[in-house]
Amino acid sequence: MAGLDDLNALLDAAELGVEAKKKTRTVLNRLWLEPRAELVDYADRGVAIHNTQLDIPVSALCWGMSVATYPFFGKVAELVGRLSAIQGDCAAAEVHRRMSETYGEREGTRRMTNMVIQSQASWGAVERVEKGKRVIRLPQTGIDNDELTVWLIEAVVRYAGKPVSVPSLQSLPVLFPFNLTRPLAYLVANSPNLILRSEGPSNQFVALRGAL
Repeated sequence: MAGLDDLNALLDAAELGVEAKKKTRTVLNRLWLEPRAELVDYADRGVAIHNTQLDIPVSALCWGMSVATYPFFGKVAELVGRLSAIQGDCAAAEVHRRMSETYGEREGTRRMTNMVIQSQASWGAVERVEKGKRVIRLPQTGIDNDELTVWLIEAVVRYAGKPVSVPSLQSLPVLFPFNLTRPLAYLVANSPNLILRSEGPSNQFVALRGAL
């Protein structure tokens, strides 16, 4: 199980400012120290990747755990990724509008969406400009570690709640900050936690091993 020392190591590696570190500590405490029962093993595997591969980008671990834990975070990430795919930026108001369509036109929805976008900015995925009115994608982080690649794919499958098309893995909006450079179908096929399913000769999907 991840502990406080692991959390502090993640924060130190991220080189955040004092205020950003305080806010991020609150979020990461919920993610890493007290994950839901079905995510304890997933969190532990994430910490193990960090402990054995010290050059692993901490932002990728935080992102994957957030996507797997909070559908709200995943939805904001998916929207920002999709809306900024063509021009590299998007209007924050459009993200808010689409989140309200899903979660309701409430102040809480707007506030939480802002918090998620700010977390994405703190983790180096986006930059907020024009007093937060626009969100700009920052350069992608290349992911060339096999274990981390599979772990991130698992986060996406957990977020989706259903099998995910293998060809789509390379450009999933929810993972927009990262460039998965490894052979994804091969890695999935050799993962103890994921399984490939075929629907026809050319349609392959990745699912959680043991899932119905």
